[in-house]
Amino acid sequence: MQKLFTSVAALVMLVSAPVAAQTAYRAPRLAGTTQPNLNGLWQSITEANWDLLPHEAKAGPPEFGALYAQPAGTGIVEGDEIPYQPWALAKKKENFANRFVRQNTDGVRLEPLDPEAKCYLPGVPRANYMPFPFQIVQGNKKIVIAYEFASASRIIPLEKVGDAPTDSYMGWSQGHFEGDTLVVDVTGFNEKTWFDRAGDFHSESLHVVERFTPTSANSMQYQATIEDPKVFTKPWKIEFPLYRRTEKNAQFLEFKCVPFADELVYGHLRKK
Repeated sequence: MQKLFTSVAALVMLVSAPVAAQTAYRAPRLAGTTQPNLNGLWQSITEANWDLLPHEAKAGPPEFGALYAQPAGTGIVEGDEIPYQPWALAKKKENFANRFVRQNTDGVRLEPLDPEAKCYLPGVPRANYMPFPFQIVQGNKKIVIAYEFASASRIIPLEKVGDAPTDSYMGWSQGHFEGDTLVVDVTGFNEKTWFDRAGDFHSESLHVVERFTPTSANSMQYQATIEDPKVFTKPWKIEFPLYRRTEKNAQFLEFKCVPFADELVYGHLRKK
């Protein structure tokens, strides 16, 4: 019996060792500071940009065959449910049904409903799980995150800077470190972005708290708590890993999508 107990205990310790090692990871320090060094080119590997929730593969516009079909995904939402208010759930479903439809939004312009199609800045947290890498440039008092899509960017002060001067697509970020975790509080959003191509949306009351936690030399765990009392019944969370781009020629490139969207958004204004 003693030998059996010893063997089981040894097996438990062996299995638990990698988990303990992972949670005990301490990132290299940013030179001259006590902060973890988060500099680098990072990217998520998820299908969340198509749909935050678990989903099967779906067809795209029929005229393009399989070119713009949606890949299946396991989802990144804690509990696999977004707590919409009843009216908002109906609106989300309407958004998805009309995502390819050109909408007369202000009596003059005809636009597609999906903001990504119009090259709008992607907002937070969506910018972090679009299928593009992003660059973190870290200083001792500020962090800049530059995103390839639409040349979006954020400045994250690591000291108090007051409330947002105005609402914007990317919001107003203020950061601080809790141990090795970068915590970013984001407010001051407008209501013009979606969370994904499935029509998940928010109002101008959106409040996001992000957590970037290094888990190895080339990975970070990303978590965001999302709150919007105008749209959701309670706060909810998303979580997924970010990976450092380590290939030999990895670099930050441009994806200036405005010229790609010009015809879609403004083509109807062309003089006949």
